[in-house]
Amino acid sequence: MIDRRRLMFTAAAGAALAASGQALAQDAPAAPAGDAAGQLNALMDRIFKEMLLDSPETLTSLGFDKGPNAAMKSRLDDRSQAKVEADKVKFRQAMTDLSAIDRAALPAASAVHYDTLKYFGDTVVSGYDFPYGGGFFPSPYTVSQLSGAYQSIPDFLDSQHSIETAEDAEAYLSRLEAFGPALDQETERVRADFAAGAVPPDFIIAKTLQQMGAITGAEPASLTLVDSIRRRTAEKAIPGDWAARAEAIVNAGVLPALNRQADVFKAAQPTAVHDAGAWRLPDGDAYYDFGLRYFTTTNMTGDEVHEMGLAQVAELTARADELLKAEGMTQGSVGERIAAMSKDQRFIYPNTDEAKEELLGKLNEQIVAMEARLPQYFGRIPKSPVEVRRVPKAIEAGAPGGYYNSPALDGSRPGYYYINLRDTAEWPSWTLPTLTYHEATPGHHHQIALQQENADTPMLMKILGFSAYTEGWGLYAEQLADEMGAYEDDAWGRIGYLQSLMFRAARLVVDSGLHAKRWSREQGIRYMVDTLGDQESAVTTEVERYCVWPGQASSYKVGHTKWVELRENARRDLGDKFDIRAFHDTGLNAGGVPLTVLERVIGDWKATVA
Repeated sequence: MIDRRRLMFTAAAGAALAASGQALAQDAPAAPAGDAAGQLNALMDRIFKEMLLDSPETLTSLGFDKGPNAAMKSRLDDRSQAKVEADKVKFRQAMTDLSAIDRAALPAASAVHYDTLKYFGDTVVSGYDFPYGGGFFPSPYTVSQLSGAYQSIPDFLDSQHSIETAEDAEAYLSRLEAFGPALDQETERVRADFAAGAVPPDFIIAKTLQQMGAITGAEPASLTLVDSIRRRTAEKAIPGDWAARAEAIVNAGVLPALNRQADVFKAAQPTAVHDAGAWRLPDGDAYYDFGLRYFTTTNMTGDEVHEMGLAQVAELTARADELLKAEGMTQGSVGERIAAMSKDQRFIYPNTDEAKEELLGKLNEQIVAMEARLPQYFGRIPKSPVEVRRVPKAIEAGAPGGYYNSPALDGSRPGYYYINLRDTAEWPSWTLPTLTYHEATPGHHHQIALQQENADTPMLMKILGFSAYTEGWGLYAEQLADEMGAYEDDAWGRIGYLQSLMFRAARLVVDSGLHAKRWSREQGIRYMVDTLGDQESAVTTEVERYCVWPGQASSYKVGHTKWVELRENARRDLGDKFDIRAFHDTGLNAGGVPLTVLERVIGDWKATVA
C-alpha cells in the first residue's frame, strides 16, 4: 500500500516543512472546524503529526530535525514491541474518529480523501490480527535480508544524518550509542515472531546471516558506521577524534548487539524449512490475502493474480517474438533472444566516464523530446522540472540501479531520477528510454510532482502513496510513451518496453505462485529465467524479495492493468466525448489513491461528461 519510495514520505515534503516552519494544520485547505470537511482536515493533520512525525529518523529524513526538533537528531526510533502496540492504539483511535465524520456531508474532493484514508486504515488495522510482523508494512518477518535496523541504520546515518557542525557529529555518536539498544529491541520482536510460528525459510536466514556477518566480520574501522563520521568531519574540518570514538561505540555496543541478533537466527537455522510461501505460516493464506489487499488495493485472490500473470506473459511474449523476428532474431526462446540482446556490444556504452556522460546526455534529450509531446495528452503539466543524475560514485557499488527523488514543494529543487552507472553493461541502450519514461516523464516525476503541486490537497495526501497507483502509473506511462510515438524510429527500444512489461507480468506469476500455488523458491527462479532470459543470480534476489514481502510484487502490473482498463472503458462509454487529456488530469488530480477510489473518481468524471 505505501509506496516503497520513502514509505509515505518525500524529501520534498520535508524541505517544505522545514522551510516554512509553520504548523502542519496550516498546510490543509481552510474549512470551518465544525463542518465535516474541517473535521477531516483536522484529523489528517493529527495523523500526520502523531503517526508520521513521531519518529526521530523520519524527522531527519524530512529535514525537520532542526529548531524546536533539534534534540530529536540525537535519537533513533523506538523499535520496541511496546511502541508498536502504542502506535496501534493511536491508529485505531484515528480510524474511530474518521468513522464519526459524516462522509455524505463532504464535498467531492474531501470525499476522495476520506475514502483513501478509510481504505488505508481498514487495511492496516486488519493486519493487526496476525501475531507476527507488525508495523504498517506487510512482512511476516521483523528482520530479514531486506529489513531490520542492522540494514537500515548504517545507511540512514551515512546518507540522511547531516554533519555540518560538532553538534551534528555529537548527535551522530548519540545515535550510534542508541543503535545497540535498537537492535536488541528488534531481537525481542524476532523472538516473538519465531514463537508465533513466523520463522523465515532457511535460505532467507542464510542470506540474512551472510549480510550480518559482513558487518560483524569486518574490521570495525572500515565499517560505514565509523568511516562516515571520519570522512565527513574531515570534509568540514571539525576537530576531534570522531572515528576513534565511533569505533569504541561500535565495539562496545553495536557489534555485541548484532551478534546477539545473529545468534537468534543461528539457533533457528537447523529446524528452518525450505518452503518459500506465506501459506506455511499460521493463517498464512489469510496473510497473503492481506498482503494483496494492502499492495494492490483490490480484492483480487492469489488465483486471479496468477491467471492474470500467465495471460499477460503469453500476450507480451507473442508481441516481443514478432518484433524480434522483424529485427532478424529468430533462434531460441524470447527470453534467450532478449538475453542475447543484453550482451550485444552494439547496445553497450563503453564503461568510461566520457561514455557515461554521453549516456546521461542522451537520457536528458529523451526527457526534452517527451516534454514536447505532453500538451497533447495532459491538461496539467508539472511546474517542477526533472533532471537525470548519476548515482554518486562513492555509493554506487551498493546503491540500487535507479531511483527517483521528488522536487521541493516550494520550487527550490527540481525532481531527480538517479541512474547507477557503476557498469554501463547493466544498461544496454535499448532499456534506457523505457526507464526514462517510467521514472521521469510521463511517469513518476509527472505523477508525483502534480500530486505535490495540487494546492487544494492536505499535506497528508501530498505524501501518501499506494504502490498499485504509483507503480501502475509508471508502467502506464511506459505504454503511453509507445502510444505517443516515442518508439517510431526505435524498434529495439520498443522491444525494451515490452521486456519491461514482461518482467512485471512475470512477477504476478511468481508472487502468486510462491504464496498461493505453493511453488518452491527454485520453481520461481526457473520460471523467471526461462521467461525473461535474466541471469539466475539477479532473478534469485528478486524471488527472495517476493518471499518476504507477500503481495508487493503484484502491485505494479495490477495497477497498470487497472489504469488501462479505466481508460478503455471511458473511451468506449464516452465515444466522441472522450478526451485523453481530461482522463489523465482527472486520474492524476485524485492524488495517490487506492485503485478502488480511482475507479470511483473516473466513474464520477464519466457521469459529468456523458
